[in-house]
Amino acid sequence: MGQKTSPIGFRTGITLGWQSTWFASKDKYGDFLVEDQKIRKYVDRKFNRSMPKGAVAKTEIIRTRNEVKITLRSARPGIVIGPRGGEVDRLREELEELTGRKIAVNVIEIKEPELDATLVAEAIAEQLSKRASFRRTMKQYCESAINAGAKGVKIICSGRLAGSEMARKETQKLGSIPLHTLDANVDYAVATSKTTYGAIGVKAWIYKGKFGEETEQVTPRRRHRPPTRRTSPRRAAGTATKAATATDRQSATKTNVAAPPKEADTKQQSTTKQSSTETESDQKNSD
Repeated sequence: MGQKTSPIGFRTGITLGWQSTWFASKDKYGDFLVEDQKIRKYVDRKFNRSMPKGAVAKTEIIRTRNEVKITLRSARPGIVIGPRGGEVDRLREELEELTGRKIAVNVIEIKEPELDATLVAEAIAEQLSKRASFRRTMKQYCESAINAGAKGVKIICSGRLAGSEMARKETQKLGSIPLHTLDANVDYAVATSKTTYGAIGVKAWIYKGKFGEETEQVTPRRRHRPPTRRTSPRRAAGTATKAATATDRQSATKTNVAAPPKEADTKQQSTTKQSSTETESDQKNSD
């Protein structure tokens, strides 16, 4: 039997920070917890369930003595902020009425929505509600996440897929997802697609690499390649000219060395001829 746990809760407090940062006594802890849940549900209903969608992936809450600071991480900050900041002001007023506290809202843009598990799961759920092919959509979002720089993606859809009578589970996986490694930055999210024939659950895991790899910029070392046997045409021409000059020099030295013995041979022949003529003349005189 598999002993599974949420990758977010497994890493919270070790390599991931808390989504709610505050301290409360025992009598106020429950009230603050319920208040945080109300704020998150209200933001999700306002920007993710109604048009135009702001694609808010995460809501972070920090409480101080005087106010509540809310940070919204969105892939479409322009829709969340609105023209001249009108939507943010309206959201702040509505949350102040809901909680009865002073609230400050900050919006941060998500530069790569393909690497956010919440946005990927919500997008797949939206496509399934529009009766799109579940295999095609799962494969499409897996490939887009890998192309965006993810090292591993896993998507699971479970329910009455394609309107079948028997509910089943379909899995699509690319790359590696080390769930037991605390240093691994694994994002996880769950979404629900409400269709006419039932609800379909969507789970998404995205492995972005180890924590700190994005900030550390290591200069790659240049590898010294061994010399190849193939020679370029310029080198071949240079070696040919060198070889030609070497052969010319060798031939010139050979001719210079071989010439003097020939002259010596001619001199020896002339001296032998002279000696032979002198001997013949001496014999004649003696006769």
